Amino acid sequence: MLVRLLRTYLRPYSRDLGLIVLLQLVQTLAALYLPTLNADIVDNGLVKGDTGYIVRIGMVMLLGTLAQIVCSIGAVYYGARTAMALGRDLRGAVFHRVQDFSAREVGQFGTPSLITRTTNDVQQVQMLALMSFILMVSAPIMCVGGILMALNQDVPLSSLLLVVVPVLAVSVGLIIARMHPAFRLMQERIDKINQVLREQIMGIRVIRAFVRDTQERARFTDANQRLLTVSLRVGRLMALMLPIVMLVMNASSVAVLWFGGQRIDSGSMQIGALTAFLAYLMQILMSVMMATFMFMTVPRAEVCAERICEVLDTESSVTLPENPVRPGEVRGTLELSGVEFRYPGAEEPVLQGIDLLARPGETTAVIGSTGSGKTTLLNLIPRLMDATDGTVRVDDVDVRLLDPVVLSGAVGLVPQKPYLFAGTIATNLRYGNPDATEEQLWHVLDVAQARDFVERMPEGLDAPIAQGGTNVSGGQRQRLAIARMLVSRPEVYLFDDSFSALDYATDAALRRALAAETAEATVVIVAQRVSTIRTADRIIVLDAGRVVGSGTHTELMDTNDTYREIVLSQLTEQEAA
Repeated sequence: MLVRLLRTYLRPYSRDLGLIVLLQLVQTLAALYLPTLNADIVDNGLVKGDTGYIVRIGMVMLLGTLAQIVCSIGAVYYGARTAMALGRDLRGAVFHRVQDFSAREVGQFGTPSLITRTTNDVQQVQMLALMSFILMVSAPIMCVGGILMALNQDVPLSSLLLVVVPVLAVSVGLIIARMHPAFRLMQERIDKINQVLREQIMGIRVIRAFVRDTQERARFTDANQRLLTVSLRVGRLMALMLPIVMLVMNASSVAVLWFGGQRIDSGSMQIGALTAFLAYLMQILMSVMMATFMFMTVPRAEVCAERICEVLDTESSVTLPENPVRPGEVRGTLELSGVEFRYPGAEEPVLQGIDLLARPGETTAVIGSTGSGKTTLLNLIPRLMDATDGTVRVDDVDVRLLDPVVLSGAVGLVPQKPYLFAGTIATNLRYGNPDATEEQLWHVLDVAQARDFVERMPEGLDAPIAQGGTNVSGGQRQRLAIARMLVSRPEVYLFDDSFSALDYATDAALRRALAAETAEATVVIVAQRVSTIRTADRIIVLDAGRVVGSGTHTELMDTNDTYREIVLSQLTEQEAA
């Protein structure tokens, strides 16, 4: 997965990668040539007392060092720039894929996991790429070049490399093999930390209302301790790396000096050659150590790459039509025929055999007990999810064939849990229409019964809104969400229990204003409160995902026991009549 991911997303930067390899090659060759020049100075300059020769070769070494520094800086610069671009592209790819997901796929992964995959997981892959550009490109060149240069200095002494390099490689390989499952577990536990923290921040009022502070602290402590345990396991394995590498390096140096001294004593080797050989040995082992440090990040990056690819390889159940239909005019007639929706692997469908017809100029209400599938039904219309059977049509065109831009412009939805974005009231309202004037914004606020509290704010339309709209009340949040939808002026209005946080007087005033605003549009209202929907032209009664009644309030009171039971749980017989 990691190789596939890097190959795919680094392809646009092939020119930069070629430049990085070239710069690393030059700086590594310069580093490899310096010990040979140093040996030449010792054997032909110091031993013979030739000062001029020492100066000349010293100047060559100085130029080589300068070339090494310049190329190293250039390689780090281009490597860092390419790695940061890779991170940007991966975050963008994950973000755009998640944006295409339906509610089903978002629920499958979970919000905390998607956040971790977009941030922490991408960061780990980005870090691996950066270390690869800085260390891994030069490490094999230095290792192979060092071996060749060491052979050039003394072949018998180079036989030590046949022992040293395999010992180091096997030792590091065993540690890395044990790190891979630990890193996967670490990422999963980071997901859990995010989930617990997110729940506690969003549910802080519930926690305090039920005095569950102690239990929630214990839950966070448990998740934190689990992450600490696996992190310590990884840390212990990583801590073994450096001592093993240093042990092998120091033992190798002692062996080279021991056997090299004997060869010098026997006249088979010169002092300069031993000095150069020792330098090449250090370069070889340093290259192995650099690769080791990089390989420390490989197991975690591989796990992160798998998690990123899981998101990128998941196709949305809501697919774009190959030949989208773009009708010249959308009137807003809504029809559901034999609609069924079933979650993958579920034994029973959420909705089954749903037939519904809503025309422009009519208000259709949907009511039912909790869990009867009302919200799911509404979500099928704007294609937040797709029906697993049957068809949903707008103006006799299956919504799966409609151009998504046309569908989103024709259908407006106020969800059950209205969400406001960080910004101002004006920026939130203009989500419905970026070109809306202030006059239009005040008009929809007036219809949504939100004008009064917005005018009371010192900044008016420029009043700040916190993320999620947490700095306004639930009723104010609902009214702003309704106003945002009204700005777009769709042909089909969908209200998913959008009046539940309003008092009865505000509810009644809002419905009166909406009736005038949506007189020529198709309106579908999901509500628990009978007073909100009793005047609807048609009321659909859902029970366990099936339509068990359809008609006006008066008709259903006389003929439908389920509806009558719901009504009498809220109103008296006299009020219901």
